Amino acid sequence: MKAVLKEIKPIVDEVFHHLHTHPEISWQEVETTRYIQQLLENEGFQVSTFEDSTGLVVTMGTGDTCVGIRTDIDALWQEVDGVYQANHSCGHDAHMAMVVGALLVLKKLGIPETGRLKAIFQPAEEKGTGALAFVEKGVVDDVDFLYGVHLRPIQEIGHGYSAPAILHGSAKMLTGAIIGTDTHGARPHLGQNSIEVMAQLVHAIQSIHVDPMVPHSAKMTMFQAGGESANIIPGNAVFSLDIRAQTNQVMDKLISEVDKAISSVANMFDVSITYDISAEIAAAEVDETAVEIMSQAIIETVGEQFLVPPIVTPGGEDFHYYTLKRPTVKATMLGLGCDLSPGLHHPKMTFNHDSIHTGIEILARTVSQTFERLEE
Repeated sequence: MKAVLKEIKPIVDEVFHHLHTHPEISWQEVETTRYIQQLLENEGFQVSTFEDSTGLVVTMGTGDTCVGIRTDIDALWQEVDGVYQANHSCGHDAHMAMVVGALLVLKKLGIPETGRLKAIFQPAEEKGTGALAFVEKGVVDDVDFLYGVHLRPIQEIGHGYSAPAILHGSAKMLTGAIIGTDTHGARPHLGQNSIEVMAQLVHAIQSIHVDPMVPHSAKMTMFQAGGESANIIPGNAVFSLDIRAQTNQVMDKLISEVDKAISSVANMFDVSITYDISAEIAAAEVDETAVEIMSQAIIETVGEQFLVPPIVTPGGEDFHYYTLKRPTVKATMLGLGCDLSPGLHHPKMTFNHDSIHTGIEILARTVSQTFERLEE
């Protein structure tokens, strides 16, 4: 495998450079999709695209068993040196390069001999909606094992170390509105003060208690009320909440308690408080067999001393919707140490690019060993 990895290195480096310098935001990854499609078709792969969506799927081999590898393809929209632009500060450019590299390696090695390999280039991970869209399209309905990869910040693990699972938490973003009545500052009894309503809501949310053994939080992240006229008591306001829990079960309980708090405060002040879940991410649901296989692949690639336990992180990843919505899929995500700093989503994020080739080898070994396990 080492010789093949060396052979494809110039191709992978060029792929990463192109994707890094041509970022596209969620659901607008048109040129990214076209570039990867042309690249892989030129390499002889069977590529499927979608008329109503960006992203693509590559399939190799025939047979009943199916092993999948997935990468996200979208970039973030953020300010870089005073200019708002698309920016690959979450490492998706590296993830794509790794999956392309793994495909090239596996093809040259003649893997799979039996069964099918499916590579999923998924859009809109940053919106938390791409995996759900691909689930609805039936992309993973025939997948037995599914593997992902994500660069890890230096605060978690250093370059050279790898984890066989990333235990992401669940997250929900709520956007809401208080609908009351404006009134004159001299006649507060004729309306509802949305600022006082919100103060009570903050207190109610801070008073929520669920399982203390599972990390969780609910907090106000935005509140807007009133205008330039200081003698008007604002009856209307808008707000947002960020809600997080390390497990899906605690998230269900937490969101139920938040709903009770909102209803209670609305009744107390005789106002209407409406809200929608604007974005959500499921907590990780990993398979122990998949973790075991990936652990062995890490050991064979970098040595047992560089294998670390699964990483628990409060961050979110829509990868976990594949297992949540299709429980028959056995999945885990490689946590790849790469000295990433200052941090994920930082506009000037950097990492050790040598880790891309380590990730390719781990993914290729994981897929190969999974097929061997399925053939037993």
